[in-house]
Amino acid sequence: MSIIVKDITKTYGNQNALQGVSFTLNKGEIVGFLGPNGAGKSTMMKILTTYLLPSEGQAIVYGFDTALDPQNVRKSVGYLPEHNPLYLEMYVREYLNFNASIHKVSKKRVQEIITITGLLPESHKKIGQLSKGYRQRVGLANALLHDPEVLILDEPTTGLDPKQLLEIRSLIQDIGKEKTILMSTHIMQEVEAICDRVIIINKGTIVADKNLSELRAGHQQIIIVEFDYRVETIALERLDKVASVKNTHDFIYEITFSTEEDMRAKVFDFAHDNELKILQLNQKNATLEGLFLELTSTKKAP
Repeated sequence: MSIIVKDITKTYGNQNALQGVSFTLNKGEIVGFLGPNGAGKSTMMKILTTYLLPSEGQAIVYGFDTALDPQNVRKSVGYLPEHNPLYLEMYVREYLNFNASIHKVSKKRVQEIITITGLLPESHKKIGQLSKGYRQRVGLANALLHDPEVLILDEPTTGLDPKQLLEIRSLIQDIGKEKTILMSTHIMQEVEAICDRVIIINKGTIVADKNLSELRAGHQQIIIVEFDYRVETIALERLDKVASVKNTHDFIYEITFSTEEDMRAKVFDFAHDNELKILQLNQKNATLEGLFLELTSTKKAP
């Protein structure tokens, strides 16, 4: 297993940020770490990356104990924190070469990572000149430089525009084919778009650990689509297995299907047949949203 967390508790004074947290992650999994603000997500991330020591319990990353062997843990982990710390006055390639020298990896690896993360067109620019999306790519590139087995991402898509969001999602999914990824977020759509599994934490304790396929099975799915032109809801209601259609705002529609089959392709076909452009398309799991709200709204503090 890539990550083993056993009964982790983290206390600040009289307050428990984490209490008895346990979970495991296998190689090749992309796991969403979901919870409201202040639930303990970032604290858990900092323990797994050796920035913090647990008050009790044990965390093992790629076979190394975070408290007893932090150096080897750091060699095994790539970390993108929520507030991506970058030297804005440095050029992209210069910054990555600088960090490569710290990790003792070659400039050939820097070039490889620039290509993998799609930074080649921007590699000659200063980081301060880049958009938020490209700055996130620089952060991901830096986290991947030393070819870690485990990637830990803290709110990697916060503040991105829709185009940047799709690009970073795709990049994370590609990276996840070879790495174990734990991605902290409070945005359920990101978990649904990227992850295989979700762990929900609330008030410092794990309240759910589910495969997304398990949550989807036998339940309705909701697709949120934005077209470039207004569509009559009755036209969307004619799509196969539609339960309901709601025009939520301007040209944005929320379509509920009574099936576990991914119906996004049908919506694409509808747009193509009616000469419409799709400006955004997201799948929303009503079961995940309901589970999250139930567990984080009613769970009592320990």
